[in-house]
Amino acid sequence: MAYDRFLIAPINTGLETDVRPFLIPDDAFARLQNAYVFRGRVRKRFGSRLMNTGVATNIQQLFSRLRIQVNTTDAGGNAAGIVPGAIFKVGQLFSIGSQIYTVVTPGVAQPMLNTGAGAATYSTTNGAYTFAGAPALTAVFWYPSEPVMGLITFESLAISNEPVIAFDTQFAYLYTGVAWVRAGTAVWTGNNAQFFWGTTYRGDEAYENFLFVTNFNPPDQIKYWDGAAWTTINPVFDAAGDTIETCRIILPFKDRLLFLNTVENIGGINRSFVNRCRFSQDGSPVEAGAGIGAWLEDVSGKGGYLDAPTKENIITAQFLKDRLIVYFEESTWELVFTGNQILPFRWNQLNTELGAESTFSQVPFDKYVLGVGNVGIMSCNGSNVDRIDQLIPDSVFEIHNGNDGVVRVNGIRDYFLELVYWSFPSANTDPVFPNRVLVYNYKNGAWAFNDDSITVFGYYQTQVDTTWAQATATWGESNQPWSSGQLQSQFRDIIAGNQEGFVFIVDGNNARNAPALQITNITPGASTVLTIIDHNLTNEDYVIVENALGITSLNDLIFPVTVVDVNNIRFNGVATAGTYTGRGTVARVSNIDILTKQYNFYLDKGRNAYIPKVDFYVNRTTNGQITIDSFTSSSSISLLTGGQATGAIVGNSILETSPYATVPLENFQERIWHPVYLQADGEVIQLRIYMTPAQLTTKIIAFSDFELNGMMFYAMPSSYRFQ
Repeated sequence: MAYDRFLIAPINTGLETDVRPFLIPDDAFARLQNAYVFRGRVRKRFGSRLMNTGVATNIQQLFSRLRIQVNTTDAGGNAAGIVPGAIFKVGQLFSIGSQIYTVVTPGVAQPMLNTGAGAATYSTTNGAYTFAGAPALTAVFWYPSEPVMGLITFESLAISNEPVIAFDTQFAYLYTGVAWVRAGTAVWTGNNAQFFWGTTYRGDEAYENFLFVTNFNPPDQIKYWDGAAWTTINPVFDAAGDTIETCRIILPFKDRLLFLNTVENIGGINRSFVNRCRFSQDGSPVEAGAGIGAWLEDVSGKGGYLDAPTKENIITAQFLKDRLIVYFEESTWELVFTGNQILPFRWNQLNTELGAESTFSQVPFDKYVLGVGNVGIMSCNGSNVDRIDQLIPDSVFEIHNGNDGVVRVNGIRDYFLELVYWSFPSANTDPVFPNRVLVYNYKNGAWAFNDDSITVFGYYQTQVDTTWAQATATWGESNQPWSSGQLQSQFRDIIAGNQEGFVFIVDGNNARNAPALQITNITPGASTVLTIIDHNLTNEDYVIVENALGITSLNDLIFPVTVVDVNNIRFNGVATAGTYTGRGTVARVSNIDILTKQYNFYLDKGRNAYIPKVDFYVNRTTNGQITIDSFTSSSSISLLTGGQATGAIVGNSILETSPYATVPLENFQERIWHPVYLQADGEVIQLRIYMTPAQLTTKIIAFSDFELNGMMFYAMPSSYRFQ
């Protein structure tokens, strides 16, 4: 009997978990991990790269991390001083030229690890440091190694070339096109759940551009950046001298600056007005230098406030064309402009049951605004609020509520790949920092998940063209054409920050992740232990070690992770010897893990299905391969594992995405058809597409790209299911 053939292409649906896997469409997936649907095909998840690719690979981390110049060595290579701020801890770093010093021991004047000559000490008690015999007459940089808490675009006078301001828990930084430098001398005191909201608006003069920021921490108040320095704004709003201390959200609207969800000092006591919009006068919000006069509520034509008729908290807000949509905890409102200069705004309720719970989850579009709520991912078009996550209805409940988890959700729109990303901490573990990314294809409504540690997203416009000589990915790890717009100067890249102060570029055409975790120390032995502060890894993760000095046997090798605690991981059975001196990094190695629909092309006839093989239409790679496993009759028993154990299956079910040596023409094809033989028979047949430990620990395979353009199932009906 001849086999029937069933083509699965194009692939558009993506992840679907609202019904049983045998009921989802043929091009849907029951699991889509570290891969996503893009223009009719499945692609490997986005990769990433460090920000400065124009320097040696082994020191690129120094130019991609938030850092502060604290001194310059003298002619003898000596320097001493105290770092700014109030957080001094193990895991912080110094660099002098290409020489790196790592803080590994708490206490007063403790020696640091050193990748070069000389000696250095640091005190985790008061931040005092000393260097002797270091490179002479060279800048001393300090890396606070705190979580990145904001990546905010400052709308400067340049056209389509705006600088980005980064924040950690204490300081602000500006990227110069080469490295991060401290922006101003202001110090903040918020914790690692108090993220920065910022917006650019005018100053005293209409031609001035000020960046107003808040971390919703009353002691830090509200500050603005004029391009050279930070100024605290603590506006007086009445004749009694009461002041605005801070707010959750700052937005310009109808020629006024708005503070939403405010904390106000009234009679010497801070009071929270969670449902309040306080607005400045029409024009300058910083009149008289510190805002005196611009916010007065008891002077006609100046400032004022308007409380929404609900006691819910204002959570987030975003513009929808010329309208301001404000999400509360469990409802959605619009702040409507009245045109009346005495009372210029009013509240209009749009929805009574759907709101948002994550301030930084809002993502604007021309026709709607997206936000993450407590019961779903919401879309507001100005008239209605609806859930858009009906295909994955339970996923929003996977956001971890502990450790301020809902506050940590952060979203951004990728215009280049037509996707939205939301980073969040998963309820499956107990993380402090986000460890997953929800991916939404807004063109066709497809969903997917990535494993990653990203605290915030932002935008950055690269200053120079990227050449292949500067690229951190090899030719085999990259799938972008020579003329890709992403390589052009002033391309609007997405950047992301993590819990260690790294900032890296999200690159959908890069098949590997950036080395964005610092190895603070290595303890050698029969099983090697790596100290990586706040690593956020799990026992299912794999990492590659790079750039380590002193103990070099681990470099460029990939290992499975065993978690010891939040700051330490272990490589079981990996023996090392020697003394680590620093500079090492690890990068997450992402495992594609796809679970298809449960297929039976004869289900409507009451027949089981026999599928001897599947042809996969994949993009050609140099060294890539992936494993195809199968399961029958809705069981969780792997036919690959069971067949190999019993000898019933000959072969390894490896799908090679590289050309066959016996088919010379494949070397010149962009896409190739390769078969995998299943010999599967059952009520339904489900495929799992993933990398085995052997594949994950082979660098040229793990860092290869993967694109699936379609599948051809060969099938025939077998026994009657109901006999």
